[in-house]
Amino acid sequence: MKKRLPVWACALVSVAVPGLTGCGGVLPGGDGEGGARTVSVWLMKGSVSDDFLKRFTTAYEKEHPGVTLDVTFQEWTGIGKKVTAALASEDAPDVIEVGNTQVAQYAETELLHDLTLESVRDLGYQDWLPGLAEPGKVRGAQYGIPWYAANRVVIYNKDLFDRAGVEAPPRTREQWLEDTEKLDDGPGGTQGIYLAGQDWYTLAGFVWDEGGELAVERNGRWTGTLDTPAALRGMAVYKELQALGDGPRNADEENPPQAQVFARGDVAQIIAPPSAAAAIEERNPALKDKLGFFPIPGRTADEPCAVFTGGSDLIIPLNSGDRDAAMDVVAALAGEKWQTDLARTMNYVPNKSTLAGAVRGQEATAAMAVGAARGRATPNSPQWAAVEAANPIKPYMTAVLEGKSAEREAKTASARITATLNDDR
Repeated sequence: MKKRLPVWACALVSVAVPGLTGCGGVLPGGDGEGGARTVSVWLMKGSVSDDFLKRFTTAYEKEHPGVTLDVTFQEWTGIGKKVTAALASEDAPDVIEVGNTQVAQYAETELLHDLTLESVRDLGYQDWLPGLAEPGKVRGAQYGIPWYAANRVVIYNKDLFDRAGVEAPPRTREQWLEDTEKLDDGPGGTQGIYLAGQDWYTLAGFVWDEGGELAVERNGRWTGTLDTPAALRGMAVYKELQALGDGPRNADEENPPQAQVFARGDVAQIIAPPSAAAAIEERNPALKDKLGFFPIPGRTADEPCAVFTGGSDLIIPLNSGDRDAAMDVVAALAGEKWQTDLARTMNYVPNKSTLAGAVRGQEATAAMAVGAARGRATPNSPQWAAVEAANPIKPYMTAVLEGKSAEREAKTASARITATLNDDR
């Protein structure tokens, strides 16, 4: 039976990247039966710096004489259709970087190499971050190899914490809520936290932390599960936290941009990727060196809250002209040497929990790495992009925050998720 091509509701980006090293099929000297070899790579625009790319290319080509890396940067806009077309062509790139939650969409085309054997044999899969590894695995086969991760942390204003007599970081969620309430009651109209009402990625973390799911698959059919007791407990946590600030109930974290709100100087905390710090400091230079970071606290002091993990996986098209050479490139990107370099250069979380020490001393990235150990991804369905496009989770959150029945609204949202994931619309 022919597979349906995925619904392209979200834009991805591909970027072709130069220079990688690895273990695998490229023969020393690059001659072999085919003589000189070219490996074409697409990577996300902005994923790596020019300096990193240059180091990578130089090292790879030096270690593999006769091999040339042909790296191309792609724009995010329209990348889904572009990658799908490339996979179906006879001239597909050898390696493509894709968003971790998009692997299922591409695997649905049946035009990707199954990399299960390599991931088990050479790449240390047992230490991969779950938020990258799990979405790269479809129907029991590993199609996406984890590359790098990023996730949300708590960014806080050190001056406001000091003024309120609050010590960071809190060790548990209960302590965090108490501290945030204290900050919200502080002098000068300080908001304990700015949390928009429709920040559904943050909600997902609370749902997972309570043992719930956004949706589950049984016997090939998906069911939305926001109405389960565990998921409802996660929504209750979100509601309690959101009330300790003046975030809008009917908008997400980009409307207005929460970094812009935080930059005013009267907000004690936001939940955001550490990259938001640059936007905050650009808007308000007085906050430079006044920002702190800690993982979102969990229910107990033993582990942080679960978080949504964003980031990238690497795939190899079935029509790659040189699968062995492509695997060498992937192994280089996923290996300890270049993972360490990439993490330190770009402030990413490395793809393995065992490499978290690479960002030790970098406060923001280290906080991300702690959270990433409990990272998760969205439901691994090729139709999840369509769920995000319509996104019934956002109006559900607003309704609950405005006082409507959480149980009733969750059932409605879950039914919409179920219909979309099963294409019953």
